[in-house]
Amino acid sequence: MLISKGGDFALGFFSPATSNQSLFLGIWYHNISERTYVWVANRDDPIAASSSATLSISNNSALVLSDSKGRTLWTTMASPNSIVTEDDGVYAVLLDSGNLVLRLSNNTTIWQSFDQPTDTILPNMKFLVRSYGQVAMRFIAWKGPDDPSTGDFSFSGDPTSNFQIFIWHETRPYYRFILFDSVSVSGATYLHNSTSFVYKTVVNTKDEFYLKYTISDDSPYTRVMIDYMGNFRFMSWNSSLSSWTVANQLPRAPGCDTYGSCGPFGYCDLTSAVPSCQCLDGFEPVGSNSSSGCRRKQQLRCGDDHFVIMSRMKVPDKFLHVQNRNFDECTDECTRNCSCTAYAYTNLTATGTMSNQPRCLLWTGELADAWRDIRNTIAENLYLRLADSTDITAATDSFHDTNMLGKGGFGKVYKGTLEDGKEIAVKRLSKCSEQGMEQFRNELVLIAKLQHKNLVRLLGCCIHGDEKLLIYEYLPNKSLDKFLFNHTTEATLDWLTRFNIIKGVARGLLYLHQDSRMKIIHRDLKASNILLDGEMNPKISDFGMARIFGGNEQQESTRRVAWNLWKDGRQRDFVDKSILESCSLSEVFKCIHIGLMCVQDSPNARPLMSFVVSMLENEDMPHPIPTQPIYFVQRHYESEEPREYSDKSVNNVSLTILEGR
Repeated sequence: MLISKGGDFALGFFSPATSNQSLFLGIWYHNISERTYVWVANRDDPIAASSSATLSISNNSALVLSDSKGRTLWTTMASPNSIVTEDDGVYAVLLDSGNLVLRLSNNTTIWQSFDQPTDTILPNMKFLVRSYGQVAMRFIAWKGPDDPSTGDFSFSGDPTSNFQIFIWHETRPYYRFILFDSVSVSGATYLHNSTSFVYKTVVNTKDEFYLKYTISDDSPYTRVMIDYMGNFRFMSWNSSLSSWTVANQLPRAPGCDTYGSCGPFGYCDLTSAVPSCQCLDGFEPVGSNSSSGCRRKQQLRCGDDHFVIMSRMKVPDKFLHVQNRNFDECTDECTRNCSCTAYAYTNLTATGTMSNQPRCLLWTGELADAWRDIRNTIAENLYLRLADSTDITAATDSFHDTNMLGKGGFGKVYKGTLEDGKEIAVKRLSKCSEQGMEQFRNELVLIAKLQHKNLVRLLGCCIHGDEKLLIYEYLPNKSLDKFLFNHTTEATLDWLTRFNIIKGVARGLLYLHQDSRMKIIHRDLKASNILLDGEMNPKISDFGMARIFGGNEQQESTRRVAWNLWKDGRQRDFVDKSILESCSLSEVFKCIHIGLMCVQDSPNARPLMSFVVSMLENEDMPHPIPTQPIYFVQRHYESEEPREYSDKSVNNVSLTILEGR
């Protein structure tokens, strides 16, 4: 037996089960109680029980495994770039990485087991998916739990695409991974050890596509493997339990998210506790349920159609990758092609890092092997082509004025009710609004990529000629300003409800600023853009003015602040009289305090949204004293009678304001 220098791995002969007397040459973990094999040399040519075996270095500098009869059971092949002579002094060594290497006397490696894997990926092992257009490596599972011979499941790249990796069941796809990365590194924490990290590196260039896992120092033993049942598992050793812990396993729902399990135009819905097959929007089950696939409710008619958004989707298989297209060009590419059934657009990698390489994906036939999961970071928006119908027109009573909820520079918003009773809000772009077109595009790109309980949900869109519609969830309590600035309704908004709205808006902003896939500044946050659902939960809306910010751009200008009331200790005068006697003044004053901290002149003095949320939810959080901002409204609050508009100049900055006196 050969043991690595640090004692982590061992190389030797083994029999995987007491009932199986055949011997194999393999590598396993040496320092743990559970015998775990990571590499097998002669997996399909075992050594008979009645025979002995020898591992040696031959005259042509190869490792050779042979039995007592001289029959070669397994041998290495030197790297094609290696030139070996008899005087090179070849030797073999087992490294603490678990890699068995064959080296020359000058330490040049001419062969390594990492280049000929079996069923396991170890840290620092380079899994070469594709090389110069060809599938390079393939991991093959064991035949059974005690049978290391070649099994039915394998893991390798897609022979037709540089973006995908498959688990194969024999020659059929079993599970599909999508890797849109170009060059990226991501980090994750082990579930049972918060001080240890695993990093996945993905490199996808013109000539080479590979991935590699590395781990931080002092991490537990870690491995990625495909088992005999086709499960792709990421595992780490738990020394306290003396067993392997599965940190992640795919497929997550066998029978639902395995390849094509929901049939054409169906998808596996992983958002619920029990995953199930569902039909894409605009489709219905072919049989008694969605597992047999789905069919269109209305057949496409070229030129008489629109697109709906299916958010948080794993994009279907068999797409056409169109390069050098921005979002609008990608949309046009599919819109003008009557055979195009769907499109997707991404400029984000699977790890959530910006790669600045936009990708336009088109589909021209059936859509297969899709799923939806709000937790997954590789999910994208799928723009699905459907036939035009009277759903939207009928739902809004032909956009009748009695259904109008509001209007702005972009156009008008209408309430609608679909045939199934579902209520929607439809934003209709004004045909002559250039500003509206820019905001329409902005909302379509931004909101569809965002998912948070405190953000309004975009359900779909319609782009047909001059008609452009955005379809949202309908929120029955409309907008916050309808309560705050209406004397007949403000009394219904008690302090507890107001404080919950404040915290909900703060959590929504935290998601936009920090936790979403893109750093987004709303730029137009006001009471009329805070919508309220049936339980008065707030949802931020209207992203037409929003901007995607880089890592060093984090501020927008605030032009007006009320300041004197706080400075003079008269916060009570700021409180709505309808709740003054019933509210928690300490919570009210805290909100005023936090608000003033957020509008300080120096961006570095303003708290991050994560700190704002913590201050709102934690009574013990310290509250730094804010400084007087440049932009503030000079109020004379001795009288409640309004004055005329007047000009004030504060620190050489002119403002037009409405004051009370």
